[in-house]
Amino acid sequence: MGHGEERTGAASLAIRLDGTSNEKDTTTGKSAKSQLKVNLANATSRDQIEVVEEQVGNPDPKTNFRLIIIQTELERFKFLVRSFLRARIAKIDKYALYLLTNPTQSERLSPSELQYANSHQALLEAHYRSSFLSQFPASLQRLDDTAGGISMIEQPDADKAVFLRALRDVEEPIIVEGTDIDFELKRGDVYVVRWSAIRNLVINGDAELV
Repeated sequence: MGHGEERTGAASLAIRLDGTSNEKDTTTGKSAKSQLKVNLANATSRDQIEVVEEQVGNPDPKTNFRLIIIQTELERFKFLVRSFLRARIAKIDKYALYLLTNPTQSERLSPSELQYANSHQALLEAHYRSSFLSQFPASLQRLDDTAGGISMIEQPDADKAVFLRALRDVEEPIIVEGTDIDFELKRGDVYVVRWSAIRNLVINGDAELV
């Protein structure tokens, strides 16, 4: 692998992992393509590790310095991948029942994430039943009860304020529902705005969270 390929691999991996902040700050999960990001990141990391292993013991000072840079980048990549996965898992832990009962959201989970969500929710329900739910009347034991117009399912706060940065110009004005606020979004603009107003922009890649 040549030096140019090393730099290209590092740059492309950094771009693919820029979505980590989006995963941390969005209230709902993005699509299963996120799993592809991790797979690609792991593949690129393996390529970099192979470069390090091939060049270990090389007496050339320039080569040794390059290896130090690659190893530093590998540690940074590992940190980003772990952060990305922790953000996904934390979101599944908190909103497992919501994700599983909402077809739109469950479709955004990868097969392994869906399996994890089902296992997590099954364990949680078993714990609740053995701890206290079994003492309640059968009609009050459901965790997804919506009686009286009140849902027992914890849902993300769509009106949470987030920091947004535009990645490209957006032609249509951004309208914040329930207010008289609307604004144009130009590339590089940074706003604090409700997640519900800009959710589709982030999902479509027109903007990112910072």
